[in-house]
Amino acid sequence: MFHRASEDRDGTTHPMLSLAIVGLPNVGKSTLFNALTKSKQADVANYPFCTIEPNVGVVEVPDERLLPLSTTSKSHKIVPTAIEFVDVAGLVKGASEGEGLGNKFLSHIRETDAIVQVVRGFTDGNVTHVHGKVDPKDDSEVINLELIMTDWQTVSKRLDKTRKNAKGVMAKELAKELALLEKIDAHLQAGKPARTLEGDRSFVIGEDEELILRDLHLITMKPMLYVVNIDEASVGTKKEFNLDGPYIEISAKLEAELAELGEEDAKAYMADLGITETGLDKLVVAGYKLLDLVTYFTSGEPETRAWTVKKGAKGPEAAGVIHTDFIKGYIKADVVNWKDFVEYKGWSGIKTSGKLRLEGKEYVVEDGDTVYFHVAT
Repeated sequence: MFHRASEDRDGTTHPMLSLAIVGLPNVGKSTLFNALTKSKQADVANYPFCTIEPNVGVVEVPDERLLPLSTTSKSHKIVPTAIEFVDVAGLVKGASEGEGLGNKFLSHIRETDAIVQVVRGFTDGNVTHVHGKVDPKDDSEVINLELIMTDWQTVSKRLDKTRKNAKGVMAKELAKELALLEKIDAHLQAGKPARTLEGDRSFVIGEDEELILRDLHLITMKPMLYVVNIDEASVGTKKEFNLDGPYIEISAKLEAELAELGEEDAKAYMADLGITETGLDKLVVAGYKLLDLVTYFTSGEPETRAWTVKKGAKGPEAAGVIHTDFIKGYIKADVVNWKDFVEYKGWSGIKTSGKLRLEGKEYVVEDGDTVYFHVAT
């Protein structure tokens, strides 16, 4: 699920959600990247291809549940989960055929978990639009076609190679791969992203097909979330955008202003504007929903930490996020909702509350669970 990992001081690595930020030039994606990561590493200028090499930033995921849990356990430190943002150079129409900077930088997307596509919803006479008009749907169609064409090139090369090899004694062994590649090739040529393959009733994706698809590393197989970059004056108002997937509205300019302020000043400014959540907050919620993720916690005196797993993950899998050895060593888990953990003052109080659950290997992790794993060492 996660393609990157963070590393503790003791050398222990932990999975980290990674999101690629893509879009046309001058739609505000680098401004958004800088605001989200509170950095100035991505150049922001009023001309195409300002971002050449991808910028990478890691951000702690804000979670208001961590502080009360830590206070209850008198933890020495708090460790939130993290998200990695990868700001990819702006794409233009014809990038798959070499226009602009071409699509050579799209290889960086292959290592991420999902795509955040920024489309322009703001008007500013001082910031040119590469197509001369503000149209979020048009922006998205241009980018999506370039991503599809990039995948088609990948599949086309693989298909040619497989056709050459699928002769004589190899014909039977490669028949399934050949059939799958031909269907994907037709699907992409029809202008459809690979993520919609399963919606095609003629498609049956079994374990063998899954392995082939995984090996192709198709960009359009990844989940996608749109971010409509709106005017500051539009923040807090609801407008419908005719996009073909889930989207959220963020003002990158406002987020940049908030990033320049201290925590208290930022809160005061947001209160004046009637805003209750930052762009990062909105993006985290939408990203977790897109990828079907939940957060559970471990809490004790050494630390209170948040962990991210796929919704539906069972106890051994969740324990394996902490350390891979815990998967085989899993015995049972003490589980309590984080609110009850705080209300009954931690593990010592929760034992006599009737709220503590003892869960075995079939335990399915719920968002907000506070867990103590018992493992064989």
